Amino acid sequence: MKFGLALRVMGEASRADVLLECAQAADAAGMDDLWVQDHLAIPPDDAEGSNGRYLDPLATLAWLAASTERIGLGTGVLVAPYRRPLPTAKSIATIQELSGGRVLLGVGVGWMGAEFRALGVDRGRRGAETDRLLDLLRRCFHGEGDVVEENDQAFLFRPNPPAPPIFIGGAGPHALERAARYGEGWMPMGSDPARLGPDIAKLRDLSDALGRPRPQVAALGGLPPGDPGRAAETLHALAQVGVTRFIAGGRYANASEFRLFVDDLVAARDQLG
Repeated sequence: MKFGLALRVMGEASRADVLLECAQAADAAGMDDLWVQDHLAIPPDDAEGSNGRYLDPLATLAWLAASTERIGLGTGVLVAPYRRPLPTAKSIATIQELSGGRVLLGVGVGWMGAEFRALGVDRGRRGAETDRLLDLLRRCFHGEGDVVEENDQAFLFRPNPPAPPIFIGGAGPHALERAARYGEGWMPMGSDPARLGPDIAKLRDLSDALGRPRPQVAALGGLPPGDPGRAAETLHALAQVGVTRFIAGGRYANASEFRLFVDDLVAARDQLG
């Protein structure tokens, strides 16, 4: 099992000095990856304690790539319908190239109606728009050569580094089908093995039916704080049902509080063996 941490890119925890210290602490501790969220237009009545302050996820990962040595850099998740596919593919390829291949691309359909309205995007087409991005990414990174065609226009897709693994976020049949069809992984919320197990079994069946490799499963959730024994038991139970990566998430306001998450995850990892 691999181990990651959710890095807060909102509120006071998103100050540059805090982000840098948190990212470097996770890198030094041997964590496998860091993951950032995606919000573009938080309404005043739904600021989630962030005061509406959210950093752009791709710009943040580009900055972190230059500030860390080896840790993976993930979007958890990038909301596909918020962005035009081709410029998004270019940004992803650029970060993948400059980071030395450390990008992990979580992709989701989004949910917040206010953001769709602010962007002038039809929320009812979010699934179709997500598939459009995923299809373009497949053609850009997995096509023959560097020539790609979009909107009846051929172009060179360069840089063209090795493709980042794609994790499809979300729950329900559409997310599972999308993960089986397009993804190298599925990214559900939660750390309850009893809830995740049946969905992982469905995902494997869908992948087998399509003749695709069985996706990785990256679960985002919390662990019992200060109790590495119980945390290791949770991680073991998740591994038994097919979770291959655990991303620890939780609220923190500064780097000292973030280090507690790092320490708890390291202790649980060491107990798990």
